[in-house]
Amino acid sequence: MKFTTPATTNPIDQLKVIGKPVDRIDGPYKTTGTAPYAYEQHAAAPDAAYGYVVGAGIAKGRISSMSLDHARRAPGVLAIVTADNAGKLGKGKMNTAKLLGGPDIQHYHQAVALVVAETFEQARAAAQLVQVKYAAEKGAYDLAAAKDKAVLPEGKDNKDSKTGDFDGAYASAPVRLDASYTTPDQSHAMMEPHASIAAWQGDQLTVWTANQMIAWGQGDLARTLGIPKENVRLVSPYIGGGFGGKLFVRAEALLAALGARAANRPVKVALQRPLMFNNTTHRPATIQRVRIGASREGKISAIGHESWSGNLPGGSPETAVQQTKLLYAGANRMTKMRLAVLDLPEGNAMRAPGEAPGLMALEIAMDEMAEKLKMDPVTFRIINDTTSDPGNKDRKFSQRRLVECLRTGADQFGWSKRSVQPGKLREGHWLIGMGVAAAFRNNLVMKSAARVRLDRGGVVTVETDMTDIGTGSYTIIAQTAAEMMGVPLAGVVVQLGDSSFPVSSGSGGQWGANSSTAGVYAACVKLREAVAQKLGLNPDDAIFADGFVRAGGRTVPLAQAAADGELVAEDFMEYGDLDKKYQQSTFGAHFVEVAVDAATGETRIRRMLAVCAAGRILNPKSARSQVIGAMTMGAGAALMEDLVVDQRGGFFVNHDLAGYEVPVHADIPHQDVIFLDETDPISSPMKAKGVGELGICGVGAAIANAVYNATGVRIRDYPITLDKLIAKMPEAV
Repeated sequence: MKFTTPATTNPIDQLKVIGKPVDRIDGPYKTTGTAPYAYEQHAAAPDAAYGYVVGAGIAKGRISSMSLDHARRAPGVLAIVTADNAGKLGKGKMNTAKLLGGPDIQHYHQAVALVVAETFEQARAAAQLVQVKYAAEKGAYDLAAAKDKAVLPEGKDNKDSKTGDFDGAYASAPVRLDASYTTPDQSHAMMEPHASIAAWQGDQLTVWTANQMIAWGQGDLARTLGIPKENVRLVSPYIGGGFGGKLFVRAEALLAALGARAANRPVKVALQRPLMFNNTTHRPATIQRVRIGASREGKISAIGHESWSGNLPGGSPETAVQQTKLLYAGANRMTKMRLAVLDLPEGNAMRAPGEAPGLMALEIAMDEMAEKLKMDPVTFRIINDTTSDPGNKDRKFSQRRLVECLRTGADQFGWSKRSVQPGKLREGHWLIGMGVAAAFRNNLVMKSAARVRLDRGGVVTVETDMTDIGTGSYTIIAQTAAEMMGVPLAGVVVQLGDSSFPVSSGSGGQWGANSSTAGVYAACVKLREAVAQKLGLNPDDAIFADGFVRAGGRTVPLAQAAADGELVAEDFMEYGDLDKKYQQSTFGAHFVEVAVDAATGETRIRRMLAVCAAGRILNPKSARSQVIGAMTMGAGAALMEDLVVDQRGGFFVNHDLAGYEVPVHADIPHQDVIFLDETDPISSPMKAKGVGELGICGVGAAIANAVYNATGVRIRDYPITLDKLIAKMPEAV
């Protein structure tokens, strides 16, 4: 099915099940420990051996020698895989560095060996006996030092953008801001490690893994191993968090496959936590410069945003300027990105890549500009709203309710009580401040397919390779099928995360919920037609409700259509040129109140509110969970998260959950979320959009702006730790 025009008569609009805050149908399995995660597929591979990954001890250079003799003689060892005995390996389209290094080393903790043994403890002990000698080379690890050598990154989406005469308009603007900001390297730090179990049956490989994009993973694993794609099956029914870190096949999946082939039995591999930080991907650090020129009345006449980031050779930039092309009006505009070669582990997608770090800079700059103008920050944002793409006035937004988000949030949060003068509101030794930031994330759609089955008991089963990374995919897909087929939620079975199912959108880019349910919608439309035909009813008039089908004065049980055997329908949803005709985006506003200790600089978040305009909300309960989780990640980015680079060794020093700090319950107060009542018929027949990444966009800046309002200290280098505040606090208090 191709979606090219807004749906008119649409069964999904009944809203009997869709749009309701129903409980997650996978909740009982997760709370009882019976949800089978990748490393726990014991029934699938009861005799699995264990693999332990050996990571490179240098960041750049070569392996000069590797001795495996002691490791091979260790108790329980079945096989050891290295680049020397793994056979010819390719590289997946989604991988920048090779997943198995040697003799060349491209980054610290790049996998160089896998030791396979009968037990995990035996594999770990033997791995310590692998002796590797390196010839290290000097690498580049400092973005600031490499900034001047950064170049325009390759790729059609990475070009500089320019509208009007930015330089001239900025130079002549009565009020100007020119400020630089930095964001550090950050880690996904999900609870579940990268984990896989691999088993061969002849030339057929099955991998139970934690992967967000099954079709991508299947293709890249086949490409790396040099075998036909149809010989690879990926199974990933439950994922314990991904945030973009599990979008692509990583080392443990490849090494499990290689280890299983070498040991001639199933092998399970989980990356040990330190390797997750240096072996897998991370959000790259950025240096950003924002320039804004405006009239004394606050109208932006010039806005420019430049960003520098680093990556391995062949890697991509952190697209931190993307939101600045679309968020605010201004006739004269400019964005630039530059990419430096760094020999750190691969930088890649992490929740809201581009917008999350980009808004951390832009939305502080908007506050700084509002202060220069002596204007309320909410008002400044509102008067620079736009109804069309500022770089292409003919391209209108399908929906744009940023102003309503800001006004609703300001009213609900009590923004009028904010102290206009920073550092003046106290409660004992605490300095109190409020901050605001706009939220923006583009709405992306992806082709997505599903298969639906109707059995003689009237049960509808949905099969699609869509994944659930903790986002609630099982539930909203079940809601979609229940709504379309007129059955209760309990009458739907959802099966996900298997490459033998039709290819879905997968989980990423905030496209998963809208796109995957649209694919299920398409399959259900086809099943409805098959049911009507089987029952001798006109499909155009048929009403599916309460387990019955009604048309032409007849009422027939839905199950009767499958009385002679199961009915099966399969279809996909793909999109025409609506995204070319309309700019599709999601919007929001974040409001935060903080307290900062006047003596120590300790920062405590006291209140948080997110107001979101993101199309139809398919399940308000799970959507709220997504937003508050994203807000929590934004708090971590603002106040604590920082992968510290060892500039001599080229690795992230704090590569565990003790040294890499993320928010805990005590750090996060009550969070409120408001969803505007919105549908977007341009987006999909579901009239929904993504929301899981919108929730992180702007949070960091809202916290930074609140800290400034509390203290009068402006920190432009994240995270905002107390040591950065203390040096300037006496001036503020």
